[in-house]
Amino acid sequence: MALAVVIVIGWNSCLVIEHPFTGLPPGPWRAVLELEPRSLVTNPEGKPLPQLLNLEFEEVTQGELPFNFEVKYTDEQNFYIEIINGQERIKVEDIIIGRDRSTAKDTVVINLPNYDSFIRAIFEEDVMEGEWVVRDKDNYSIPFKAYQGQGHRFTTLRKTPAMDVSGRWEATFEIERDSQYKAIGEFQQEGNYLTGTFLTEAGDFRYLEGTVQKDKLYLSCFDGAHAFLFEAKILPDSTLIGSFRSGKHYKTLWTGKANPGFKLRDPHQLSYIREGYENIAFSFENPEGKTVSLSDARYQGKVVLVQILGTWCPNCRDETTFLKEYLENHPDQQLEAIGLAFERHSDPVQAKKAIRTFKERMGLNYEVLLAGNAEKDEASKALPMLNKVIAYPTLIIIDKQGAVRRIHTGFSGPATSEYQAFKQEFESYIGQLLKE
Repeated sequence: MALAVVIVIGWNSCLVIEHPFTGLPPGPWRAVLELEPRSLVTNPEGKPLPQLLNLEFEEVTQGELPFNFEVKYTDEQNFYIEIINGQERIKVEDIIIGRDRSTAKDTVVINLPNYDSFIRAIFEEDVMEGEWVVRDKDNYSIPFKAYQGQGHRFTTLRKTPAMDVSGRWEATFEIERDSQYKAIGEFQQEGNYLTGTFLTEAGDFRYLEGTVQKDKLYLSCFDGAHAFLFEAKILPDSTLIGSFRSGKHYKTLWTGKANPGFKLRDPHQLSYIREGYENIAFSFENPEGKTVSLSDARYQGKVVLVQILGTWCPNCRDETTFLKEYLENHPDQQLEAIGLAFERHSDPVQAKKAIRTFKERMGLNYEVLLAGNAEKDEASKALPMLNKVIAYPTLIIIDKQGAVRRIHTGFSGPATSEYQAFKQEFESYIGQLLKE
């Protein structure tokens, strides 16, 4: 009996010394989102594609989208999570831990800070298992698992890469469909380690991280809104062919070839004022229910930046960060911004709540109005003076006389090589308008 007491005391002492924390174990974690399994990529009708396109990657991914995060403690009681995508670190502090009455097991809810989604998982020591849930999509969840102490993303293998893919690539997506579109792949490779992004006319794919293993490459991103998985095979002619998945709802095929000089269409030529319209006009409600119009006195005689966005859109958040910093750095200019939000929530109350939260978390001093539903066709209907709205975000620049001077489609954010050039050109252009 005395021996048993000694053992229990010793065991409890070990627990106190080894696990002095109240929440999740600290350190690196490797997580996976379990996408639907696949053996062959099929076209939208469910028929197998040509054999060349039926690519197999299961030895590494097994249908899983991996990402990394780290649990950090500020003291023995308080901790936060950092989600890692290449150079990006996303700090998550809204974390709830308790015992689920229905399962009688310890459960953690990780509310992702910038988007209307969360991770809910049962955890036991160094393992979490649950789901990632997106609130503004109907019945949308993906199984989630995470393992403490694992720092790799895709694999611990170190197969010698068939080539260094660093540089600029001309990519074509949806090659199995009639809706093909172009993109720019920007890759940086160091040995097996790979980072990069894709730029499209609608925006960029933000921070991607992965690996090159022999003649295959893998990239992924998870930020609470995006869940991207890219896989590709390096062919003997040094071109790429692969697949792209966005969550569990979208998958397509893509090809790539190195092309340092490849460019997309001019973002200022994609949307424009339709014939028969001289300018832009609108009136929408802000989250407090007040109707705000472009014709209001606040916007008269000033350069106005009209931002078409969605609070659910990471590219829009990148552009919003840029606009906020520019406005804060130029407080004395005759310049205003106003956001037109197109939201996924069909309930206006929920949509306005999302906008209010967005404004608070971004620290915005300009109006963001509820302009409609997130479907691009709805955005075009809400702004009939535009030929079309093809991307969130879209930025309309209006001069002091109320004339539309420029419409910029999409946004190449800080994950891209074009971000600094955009910033410089924007500041120069706005400076010229303010002098007129």
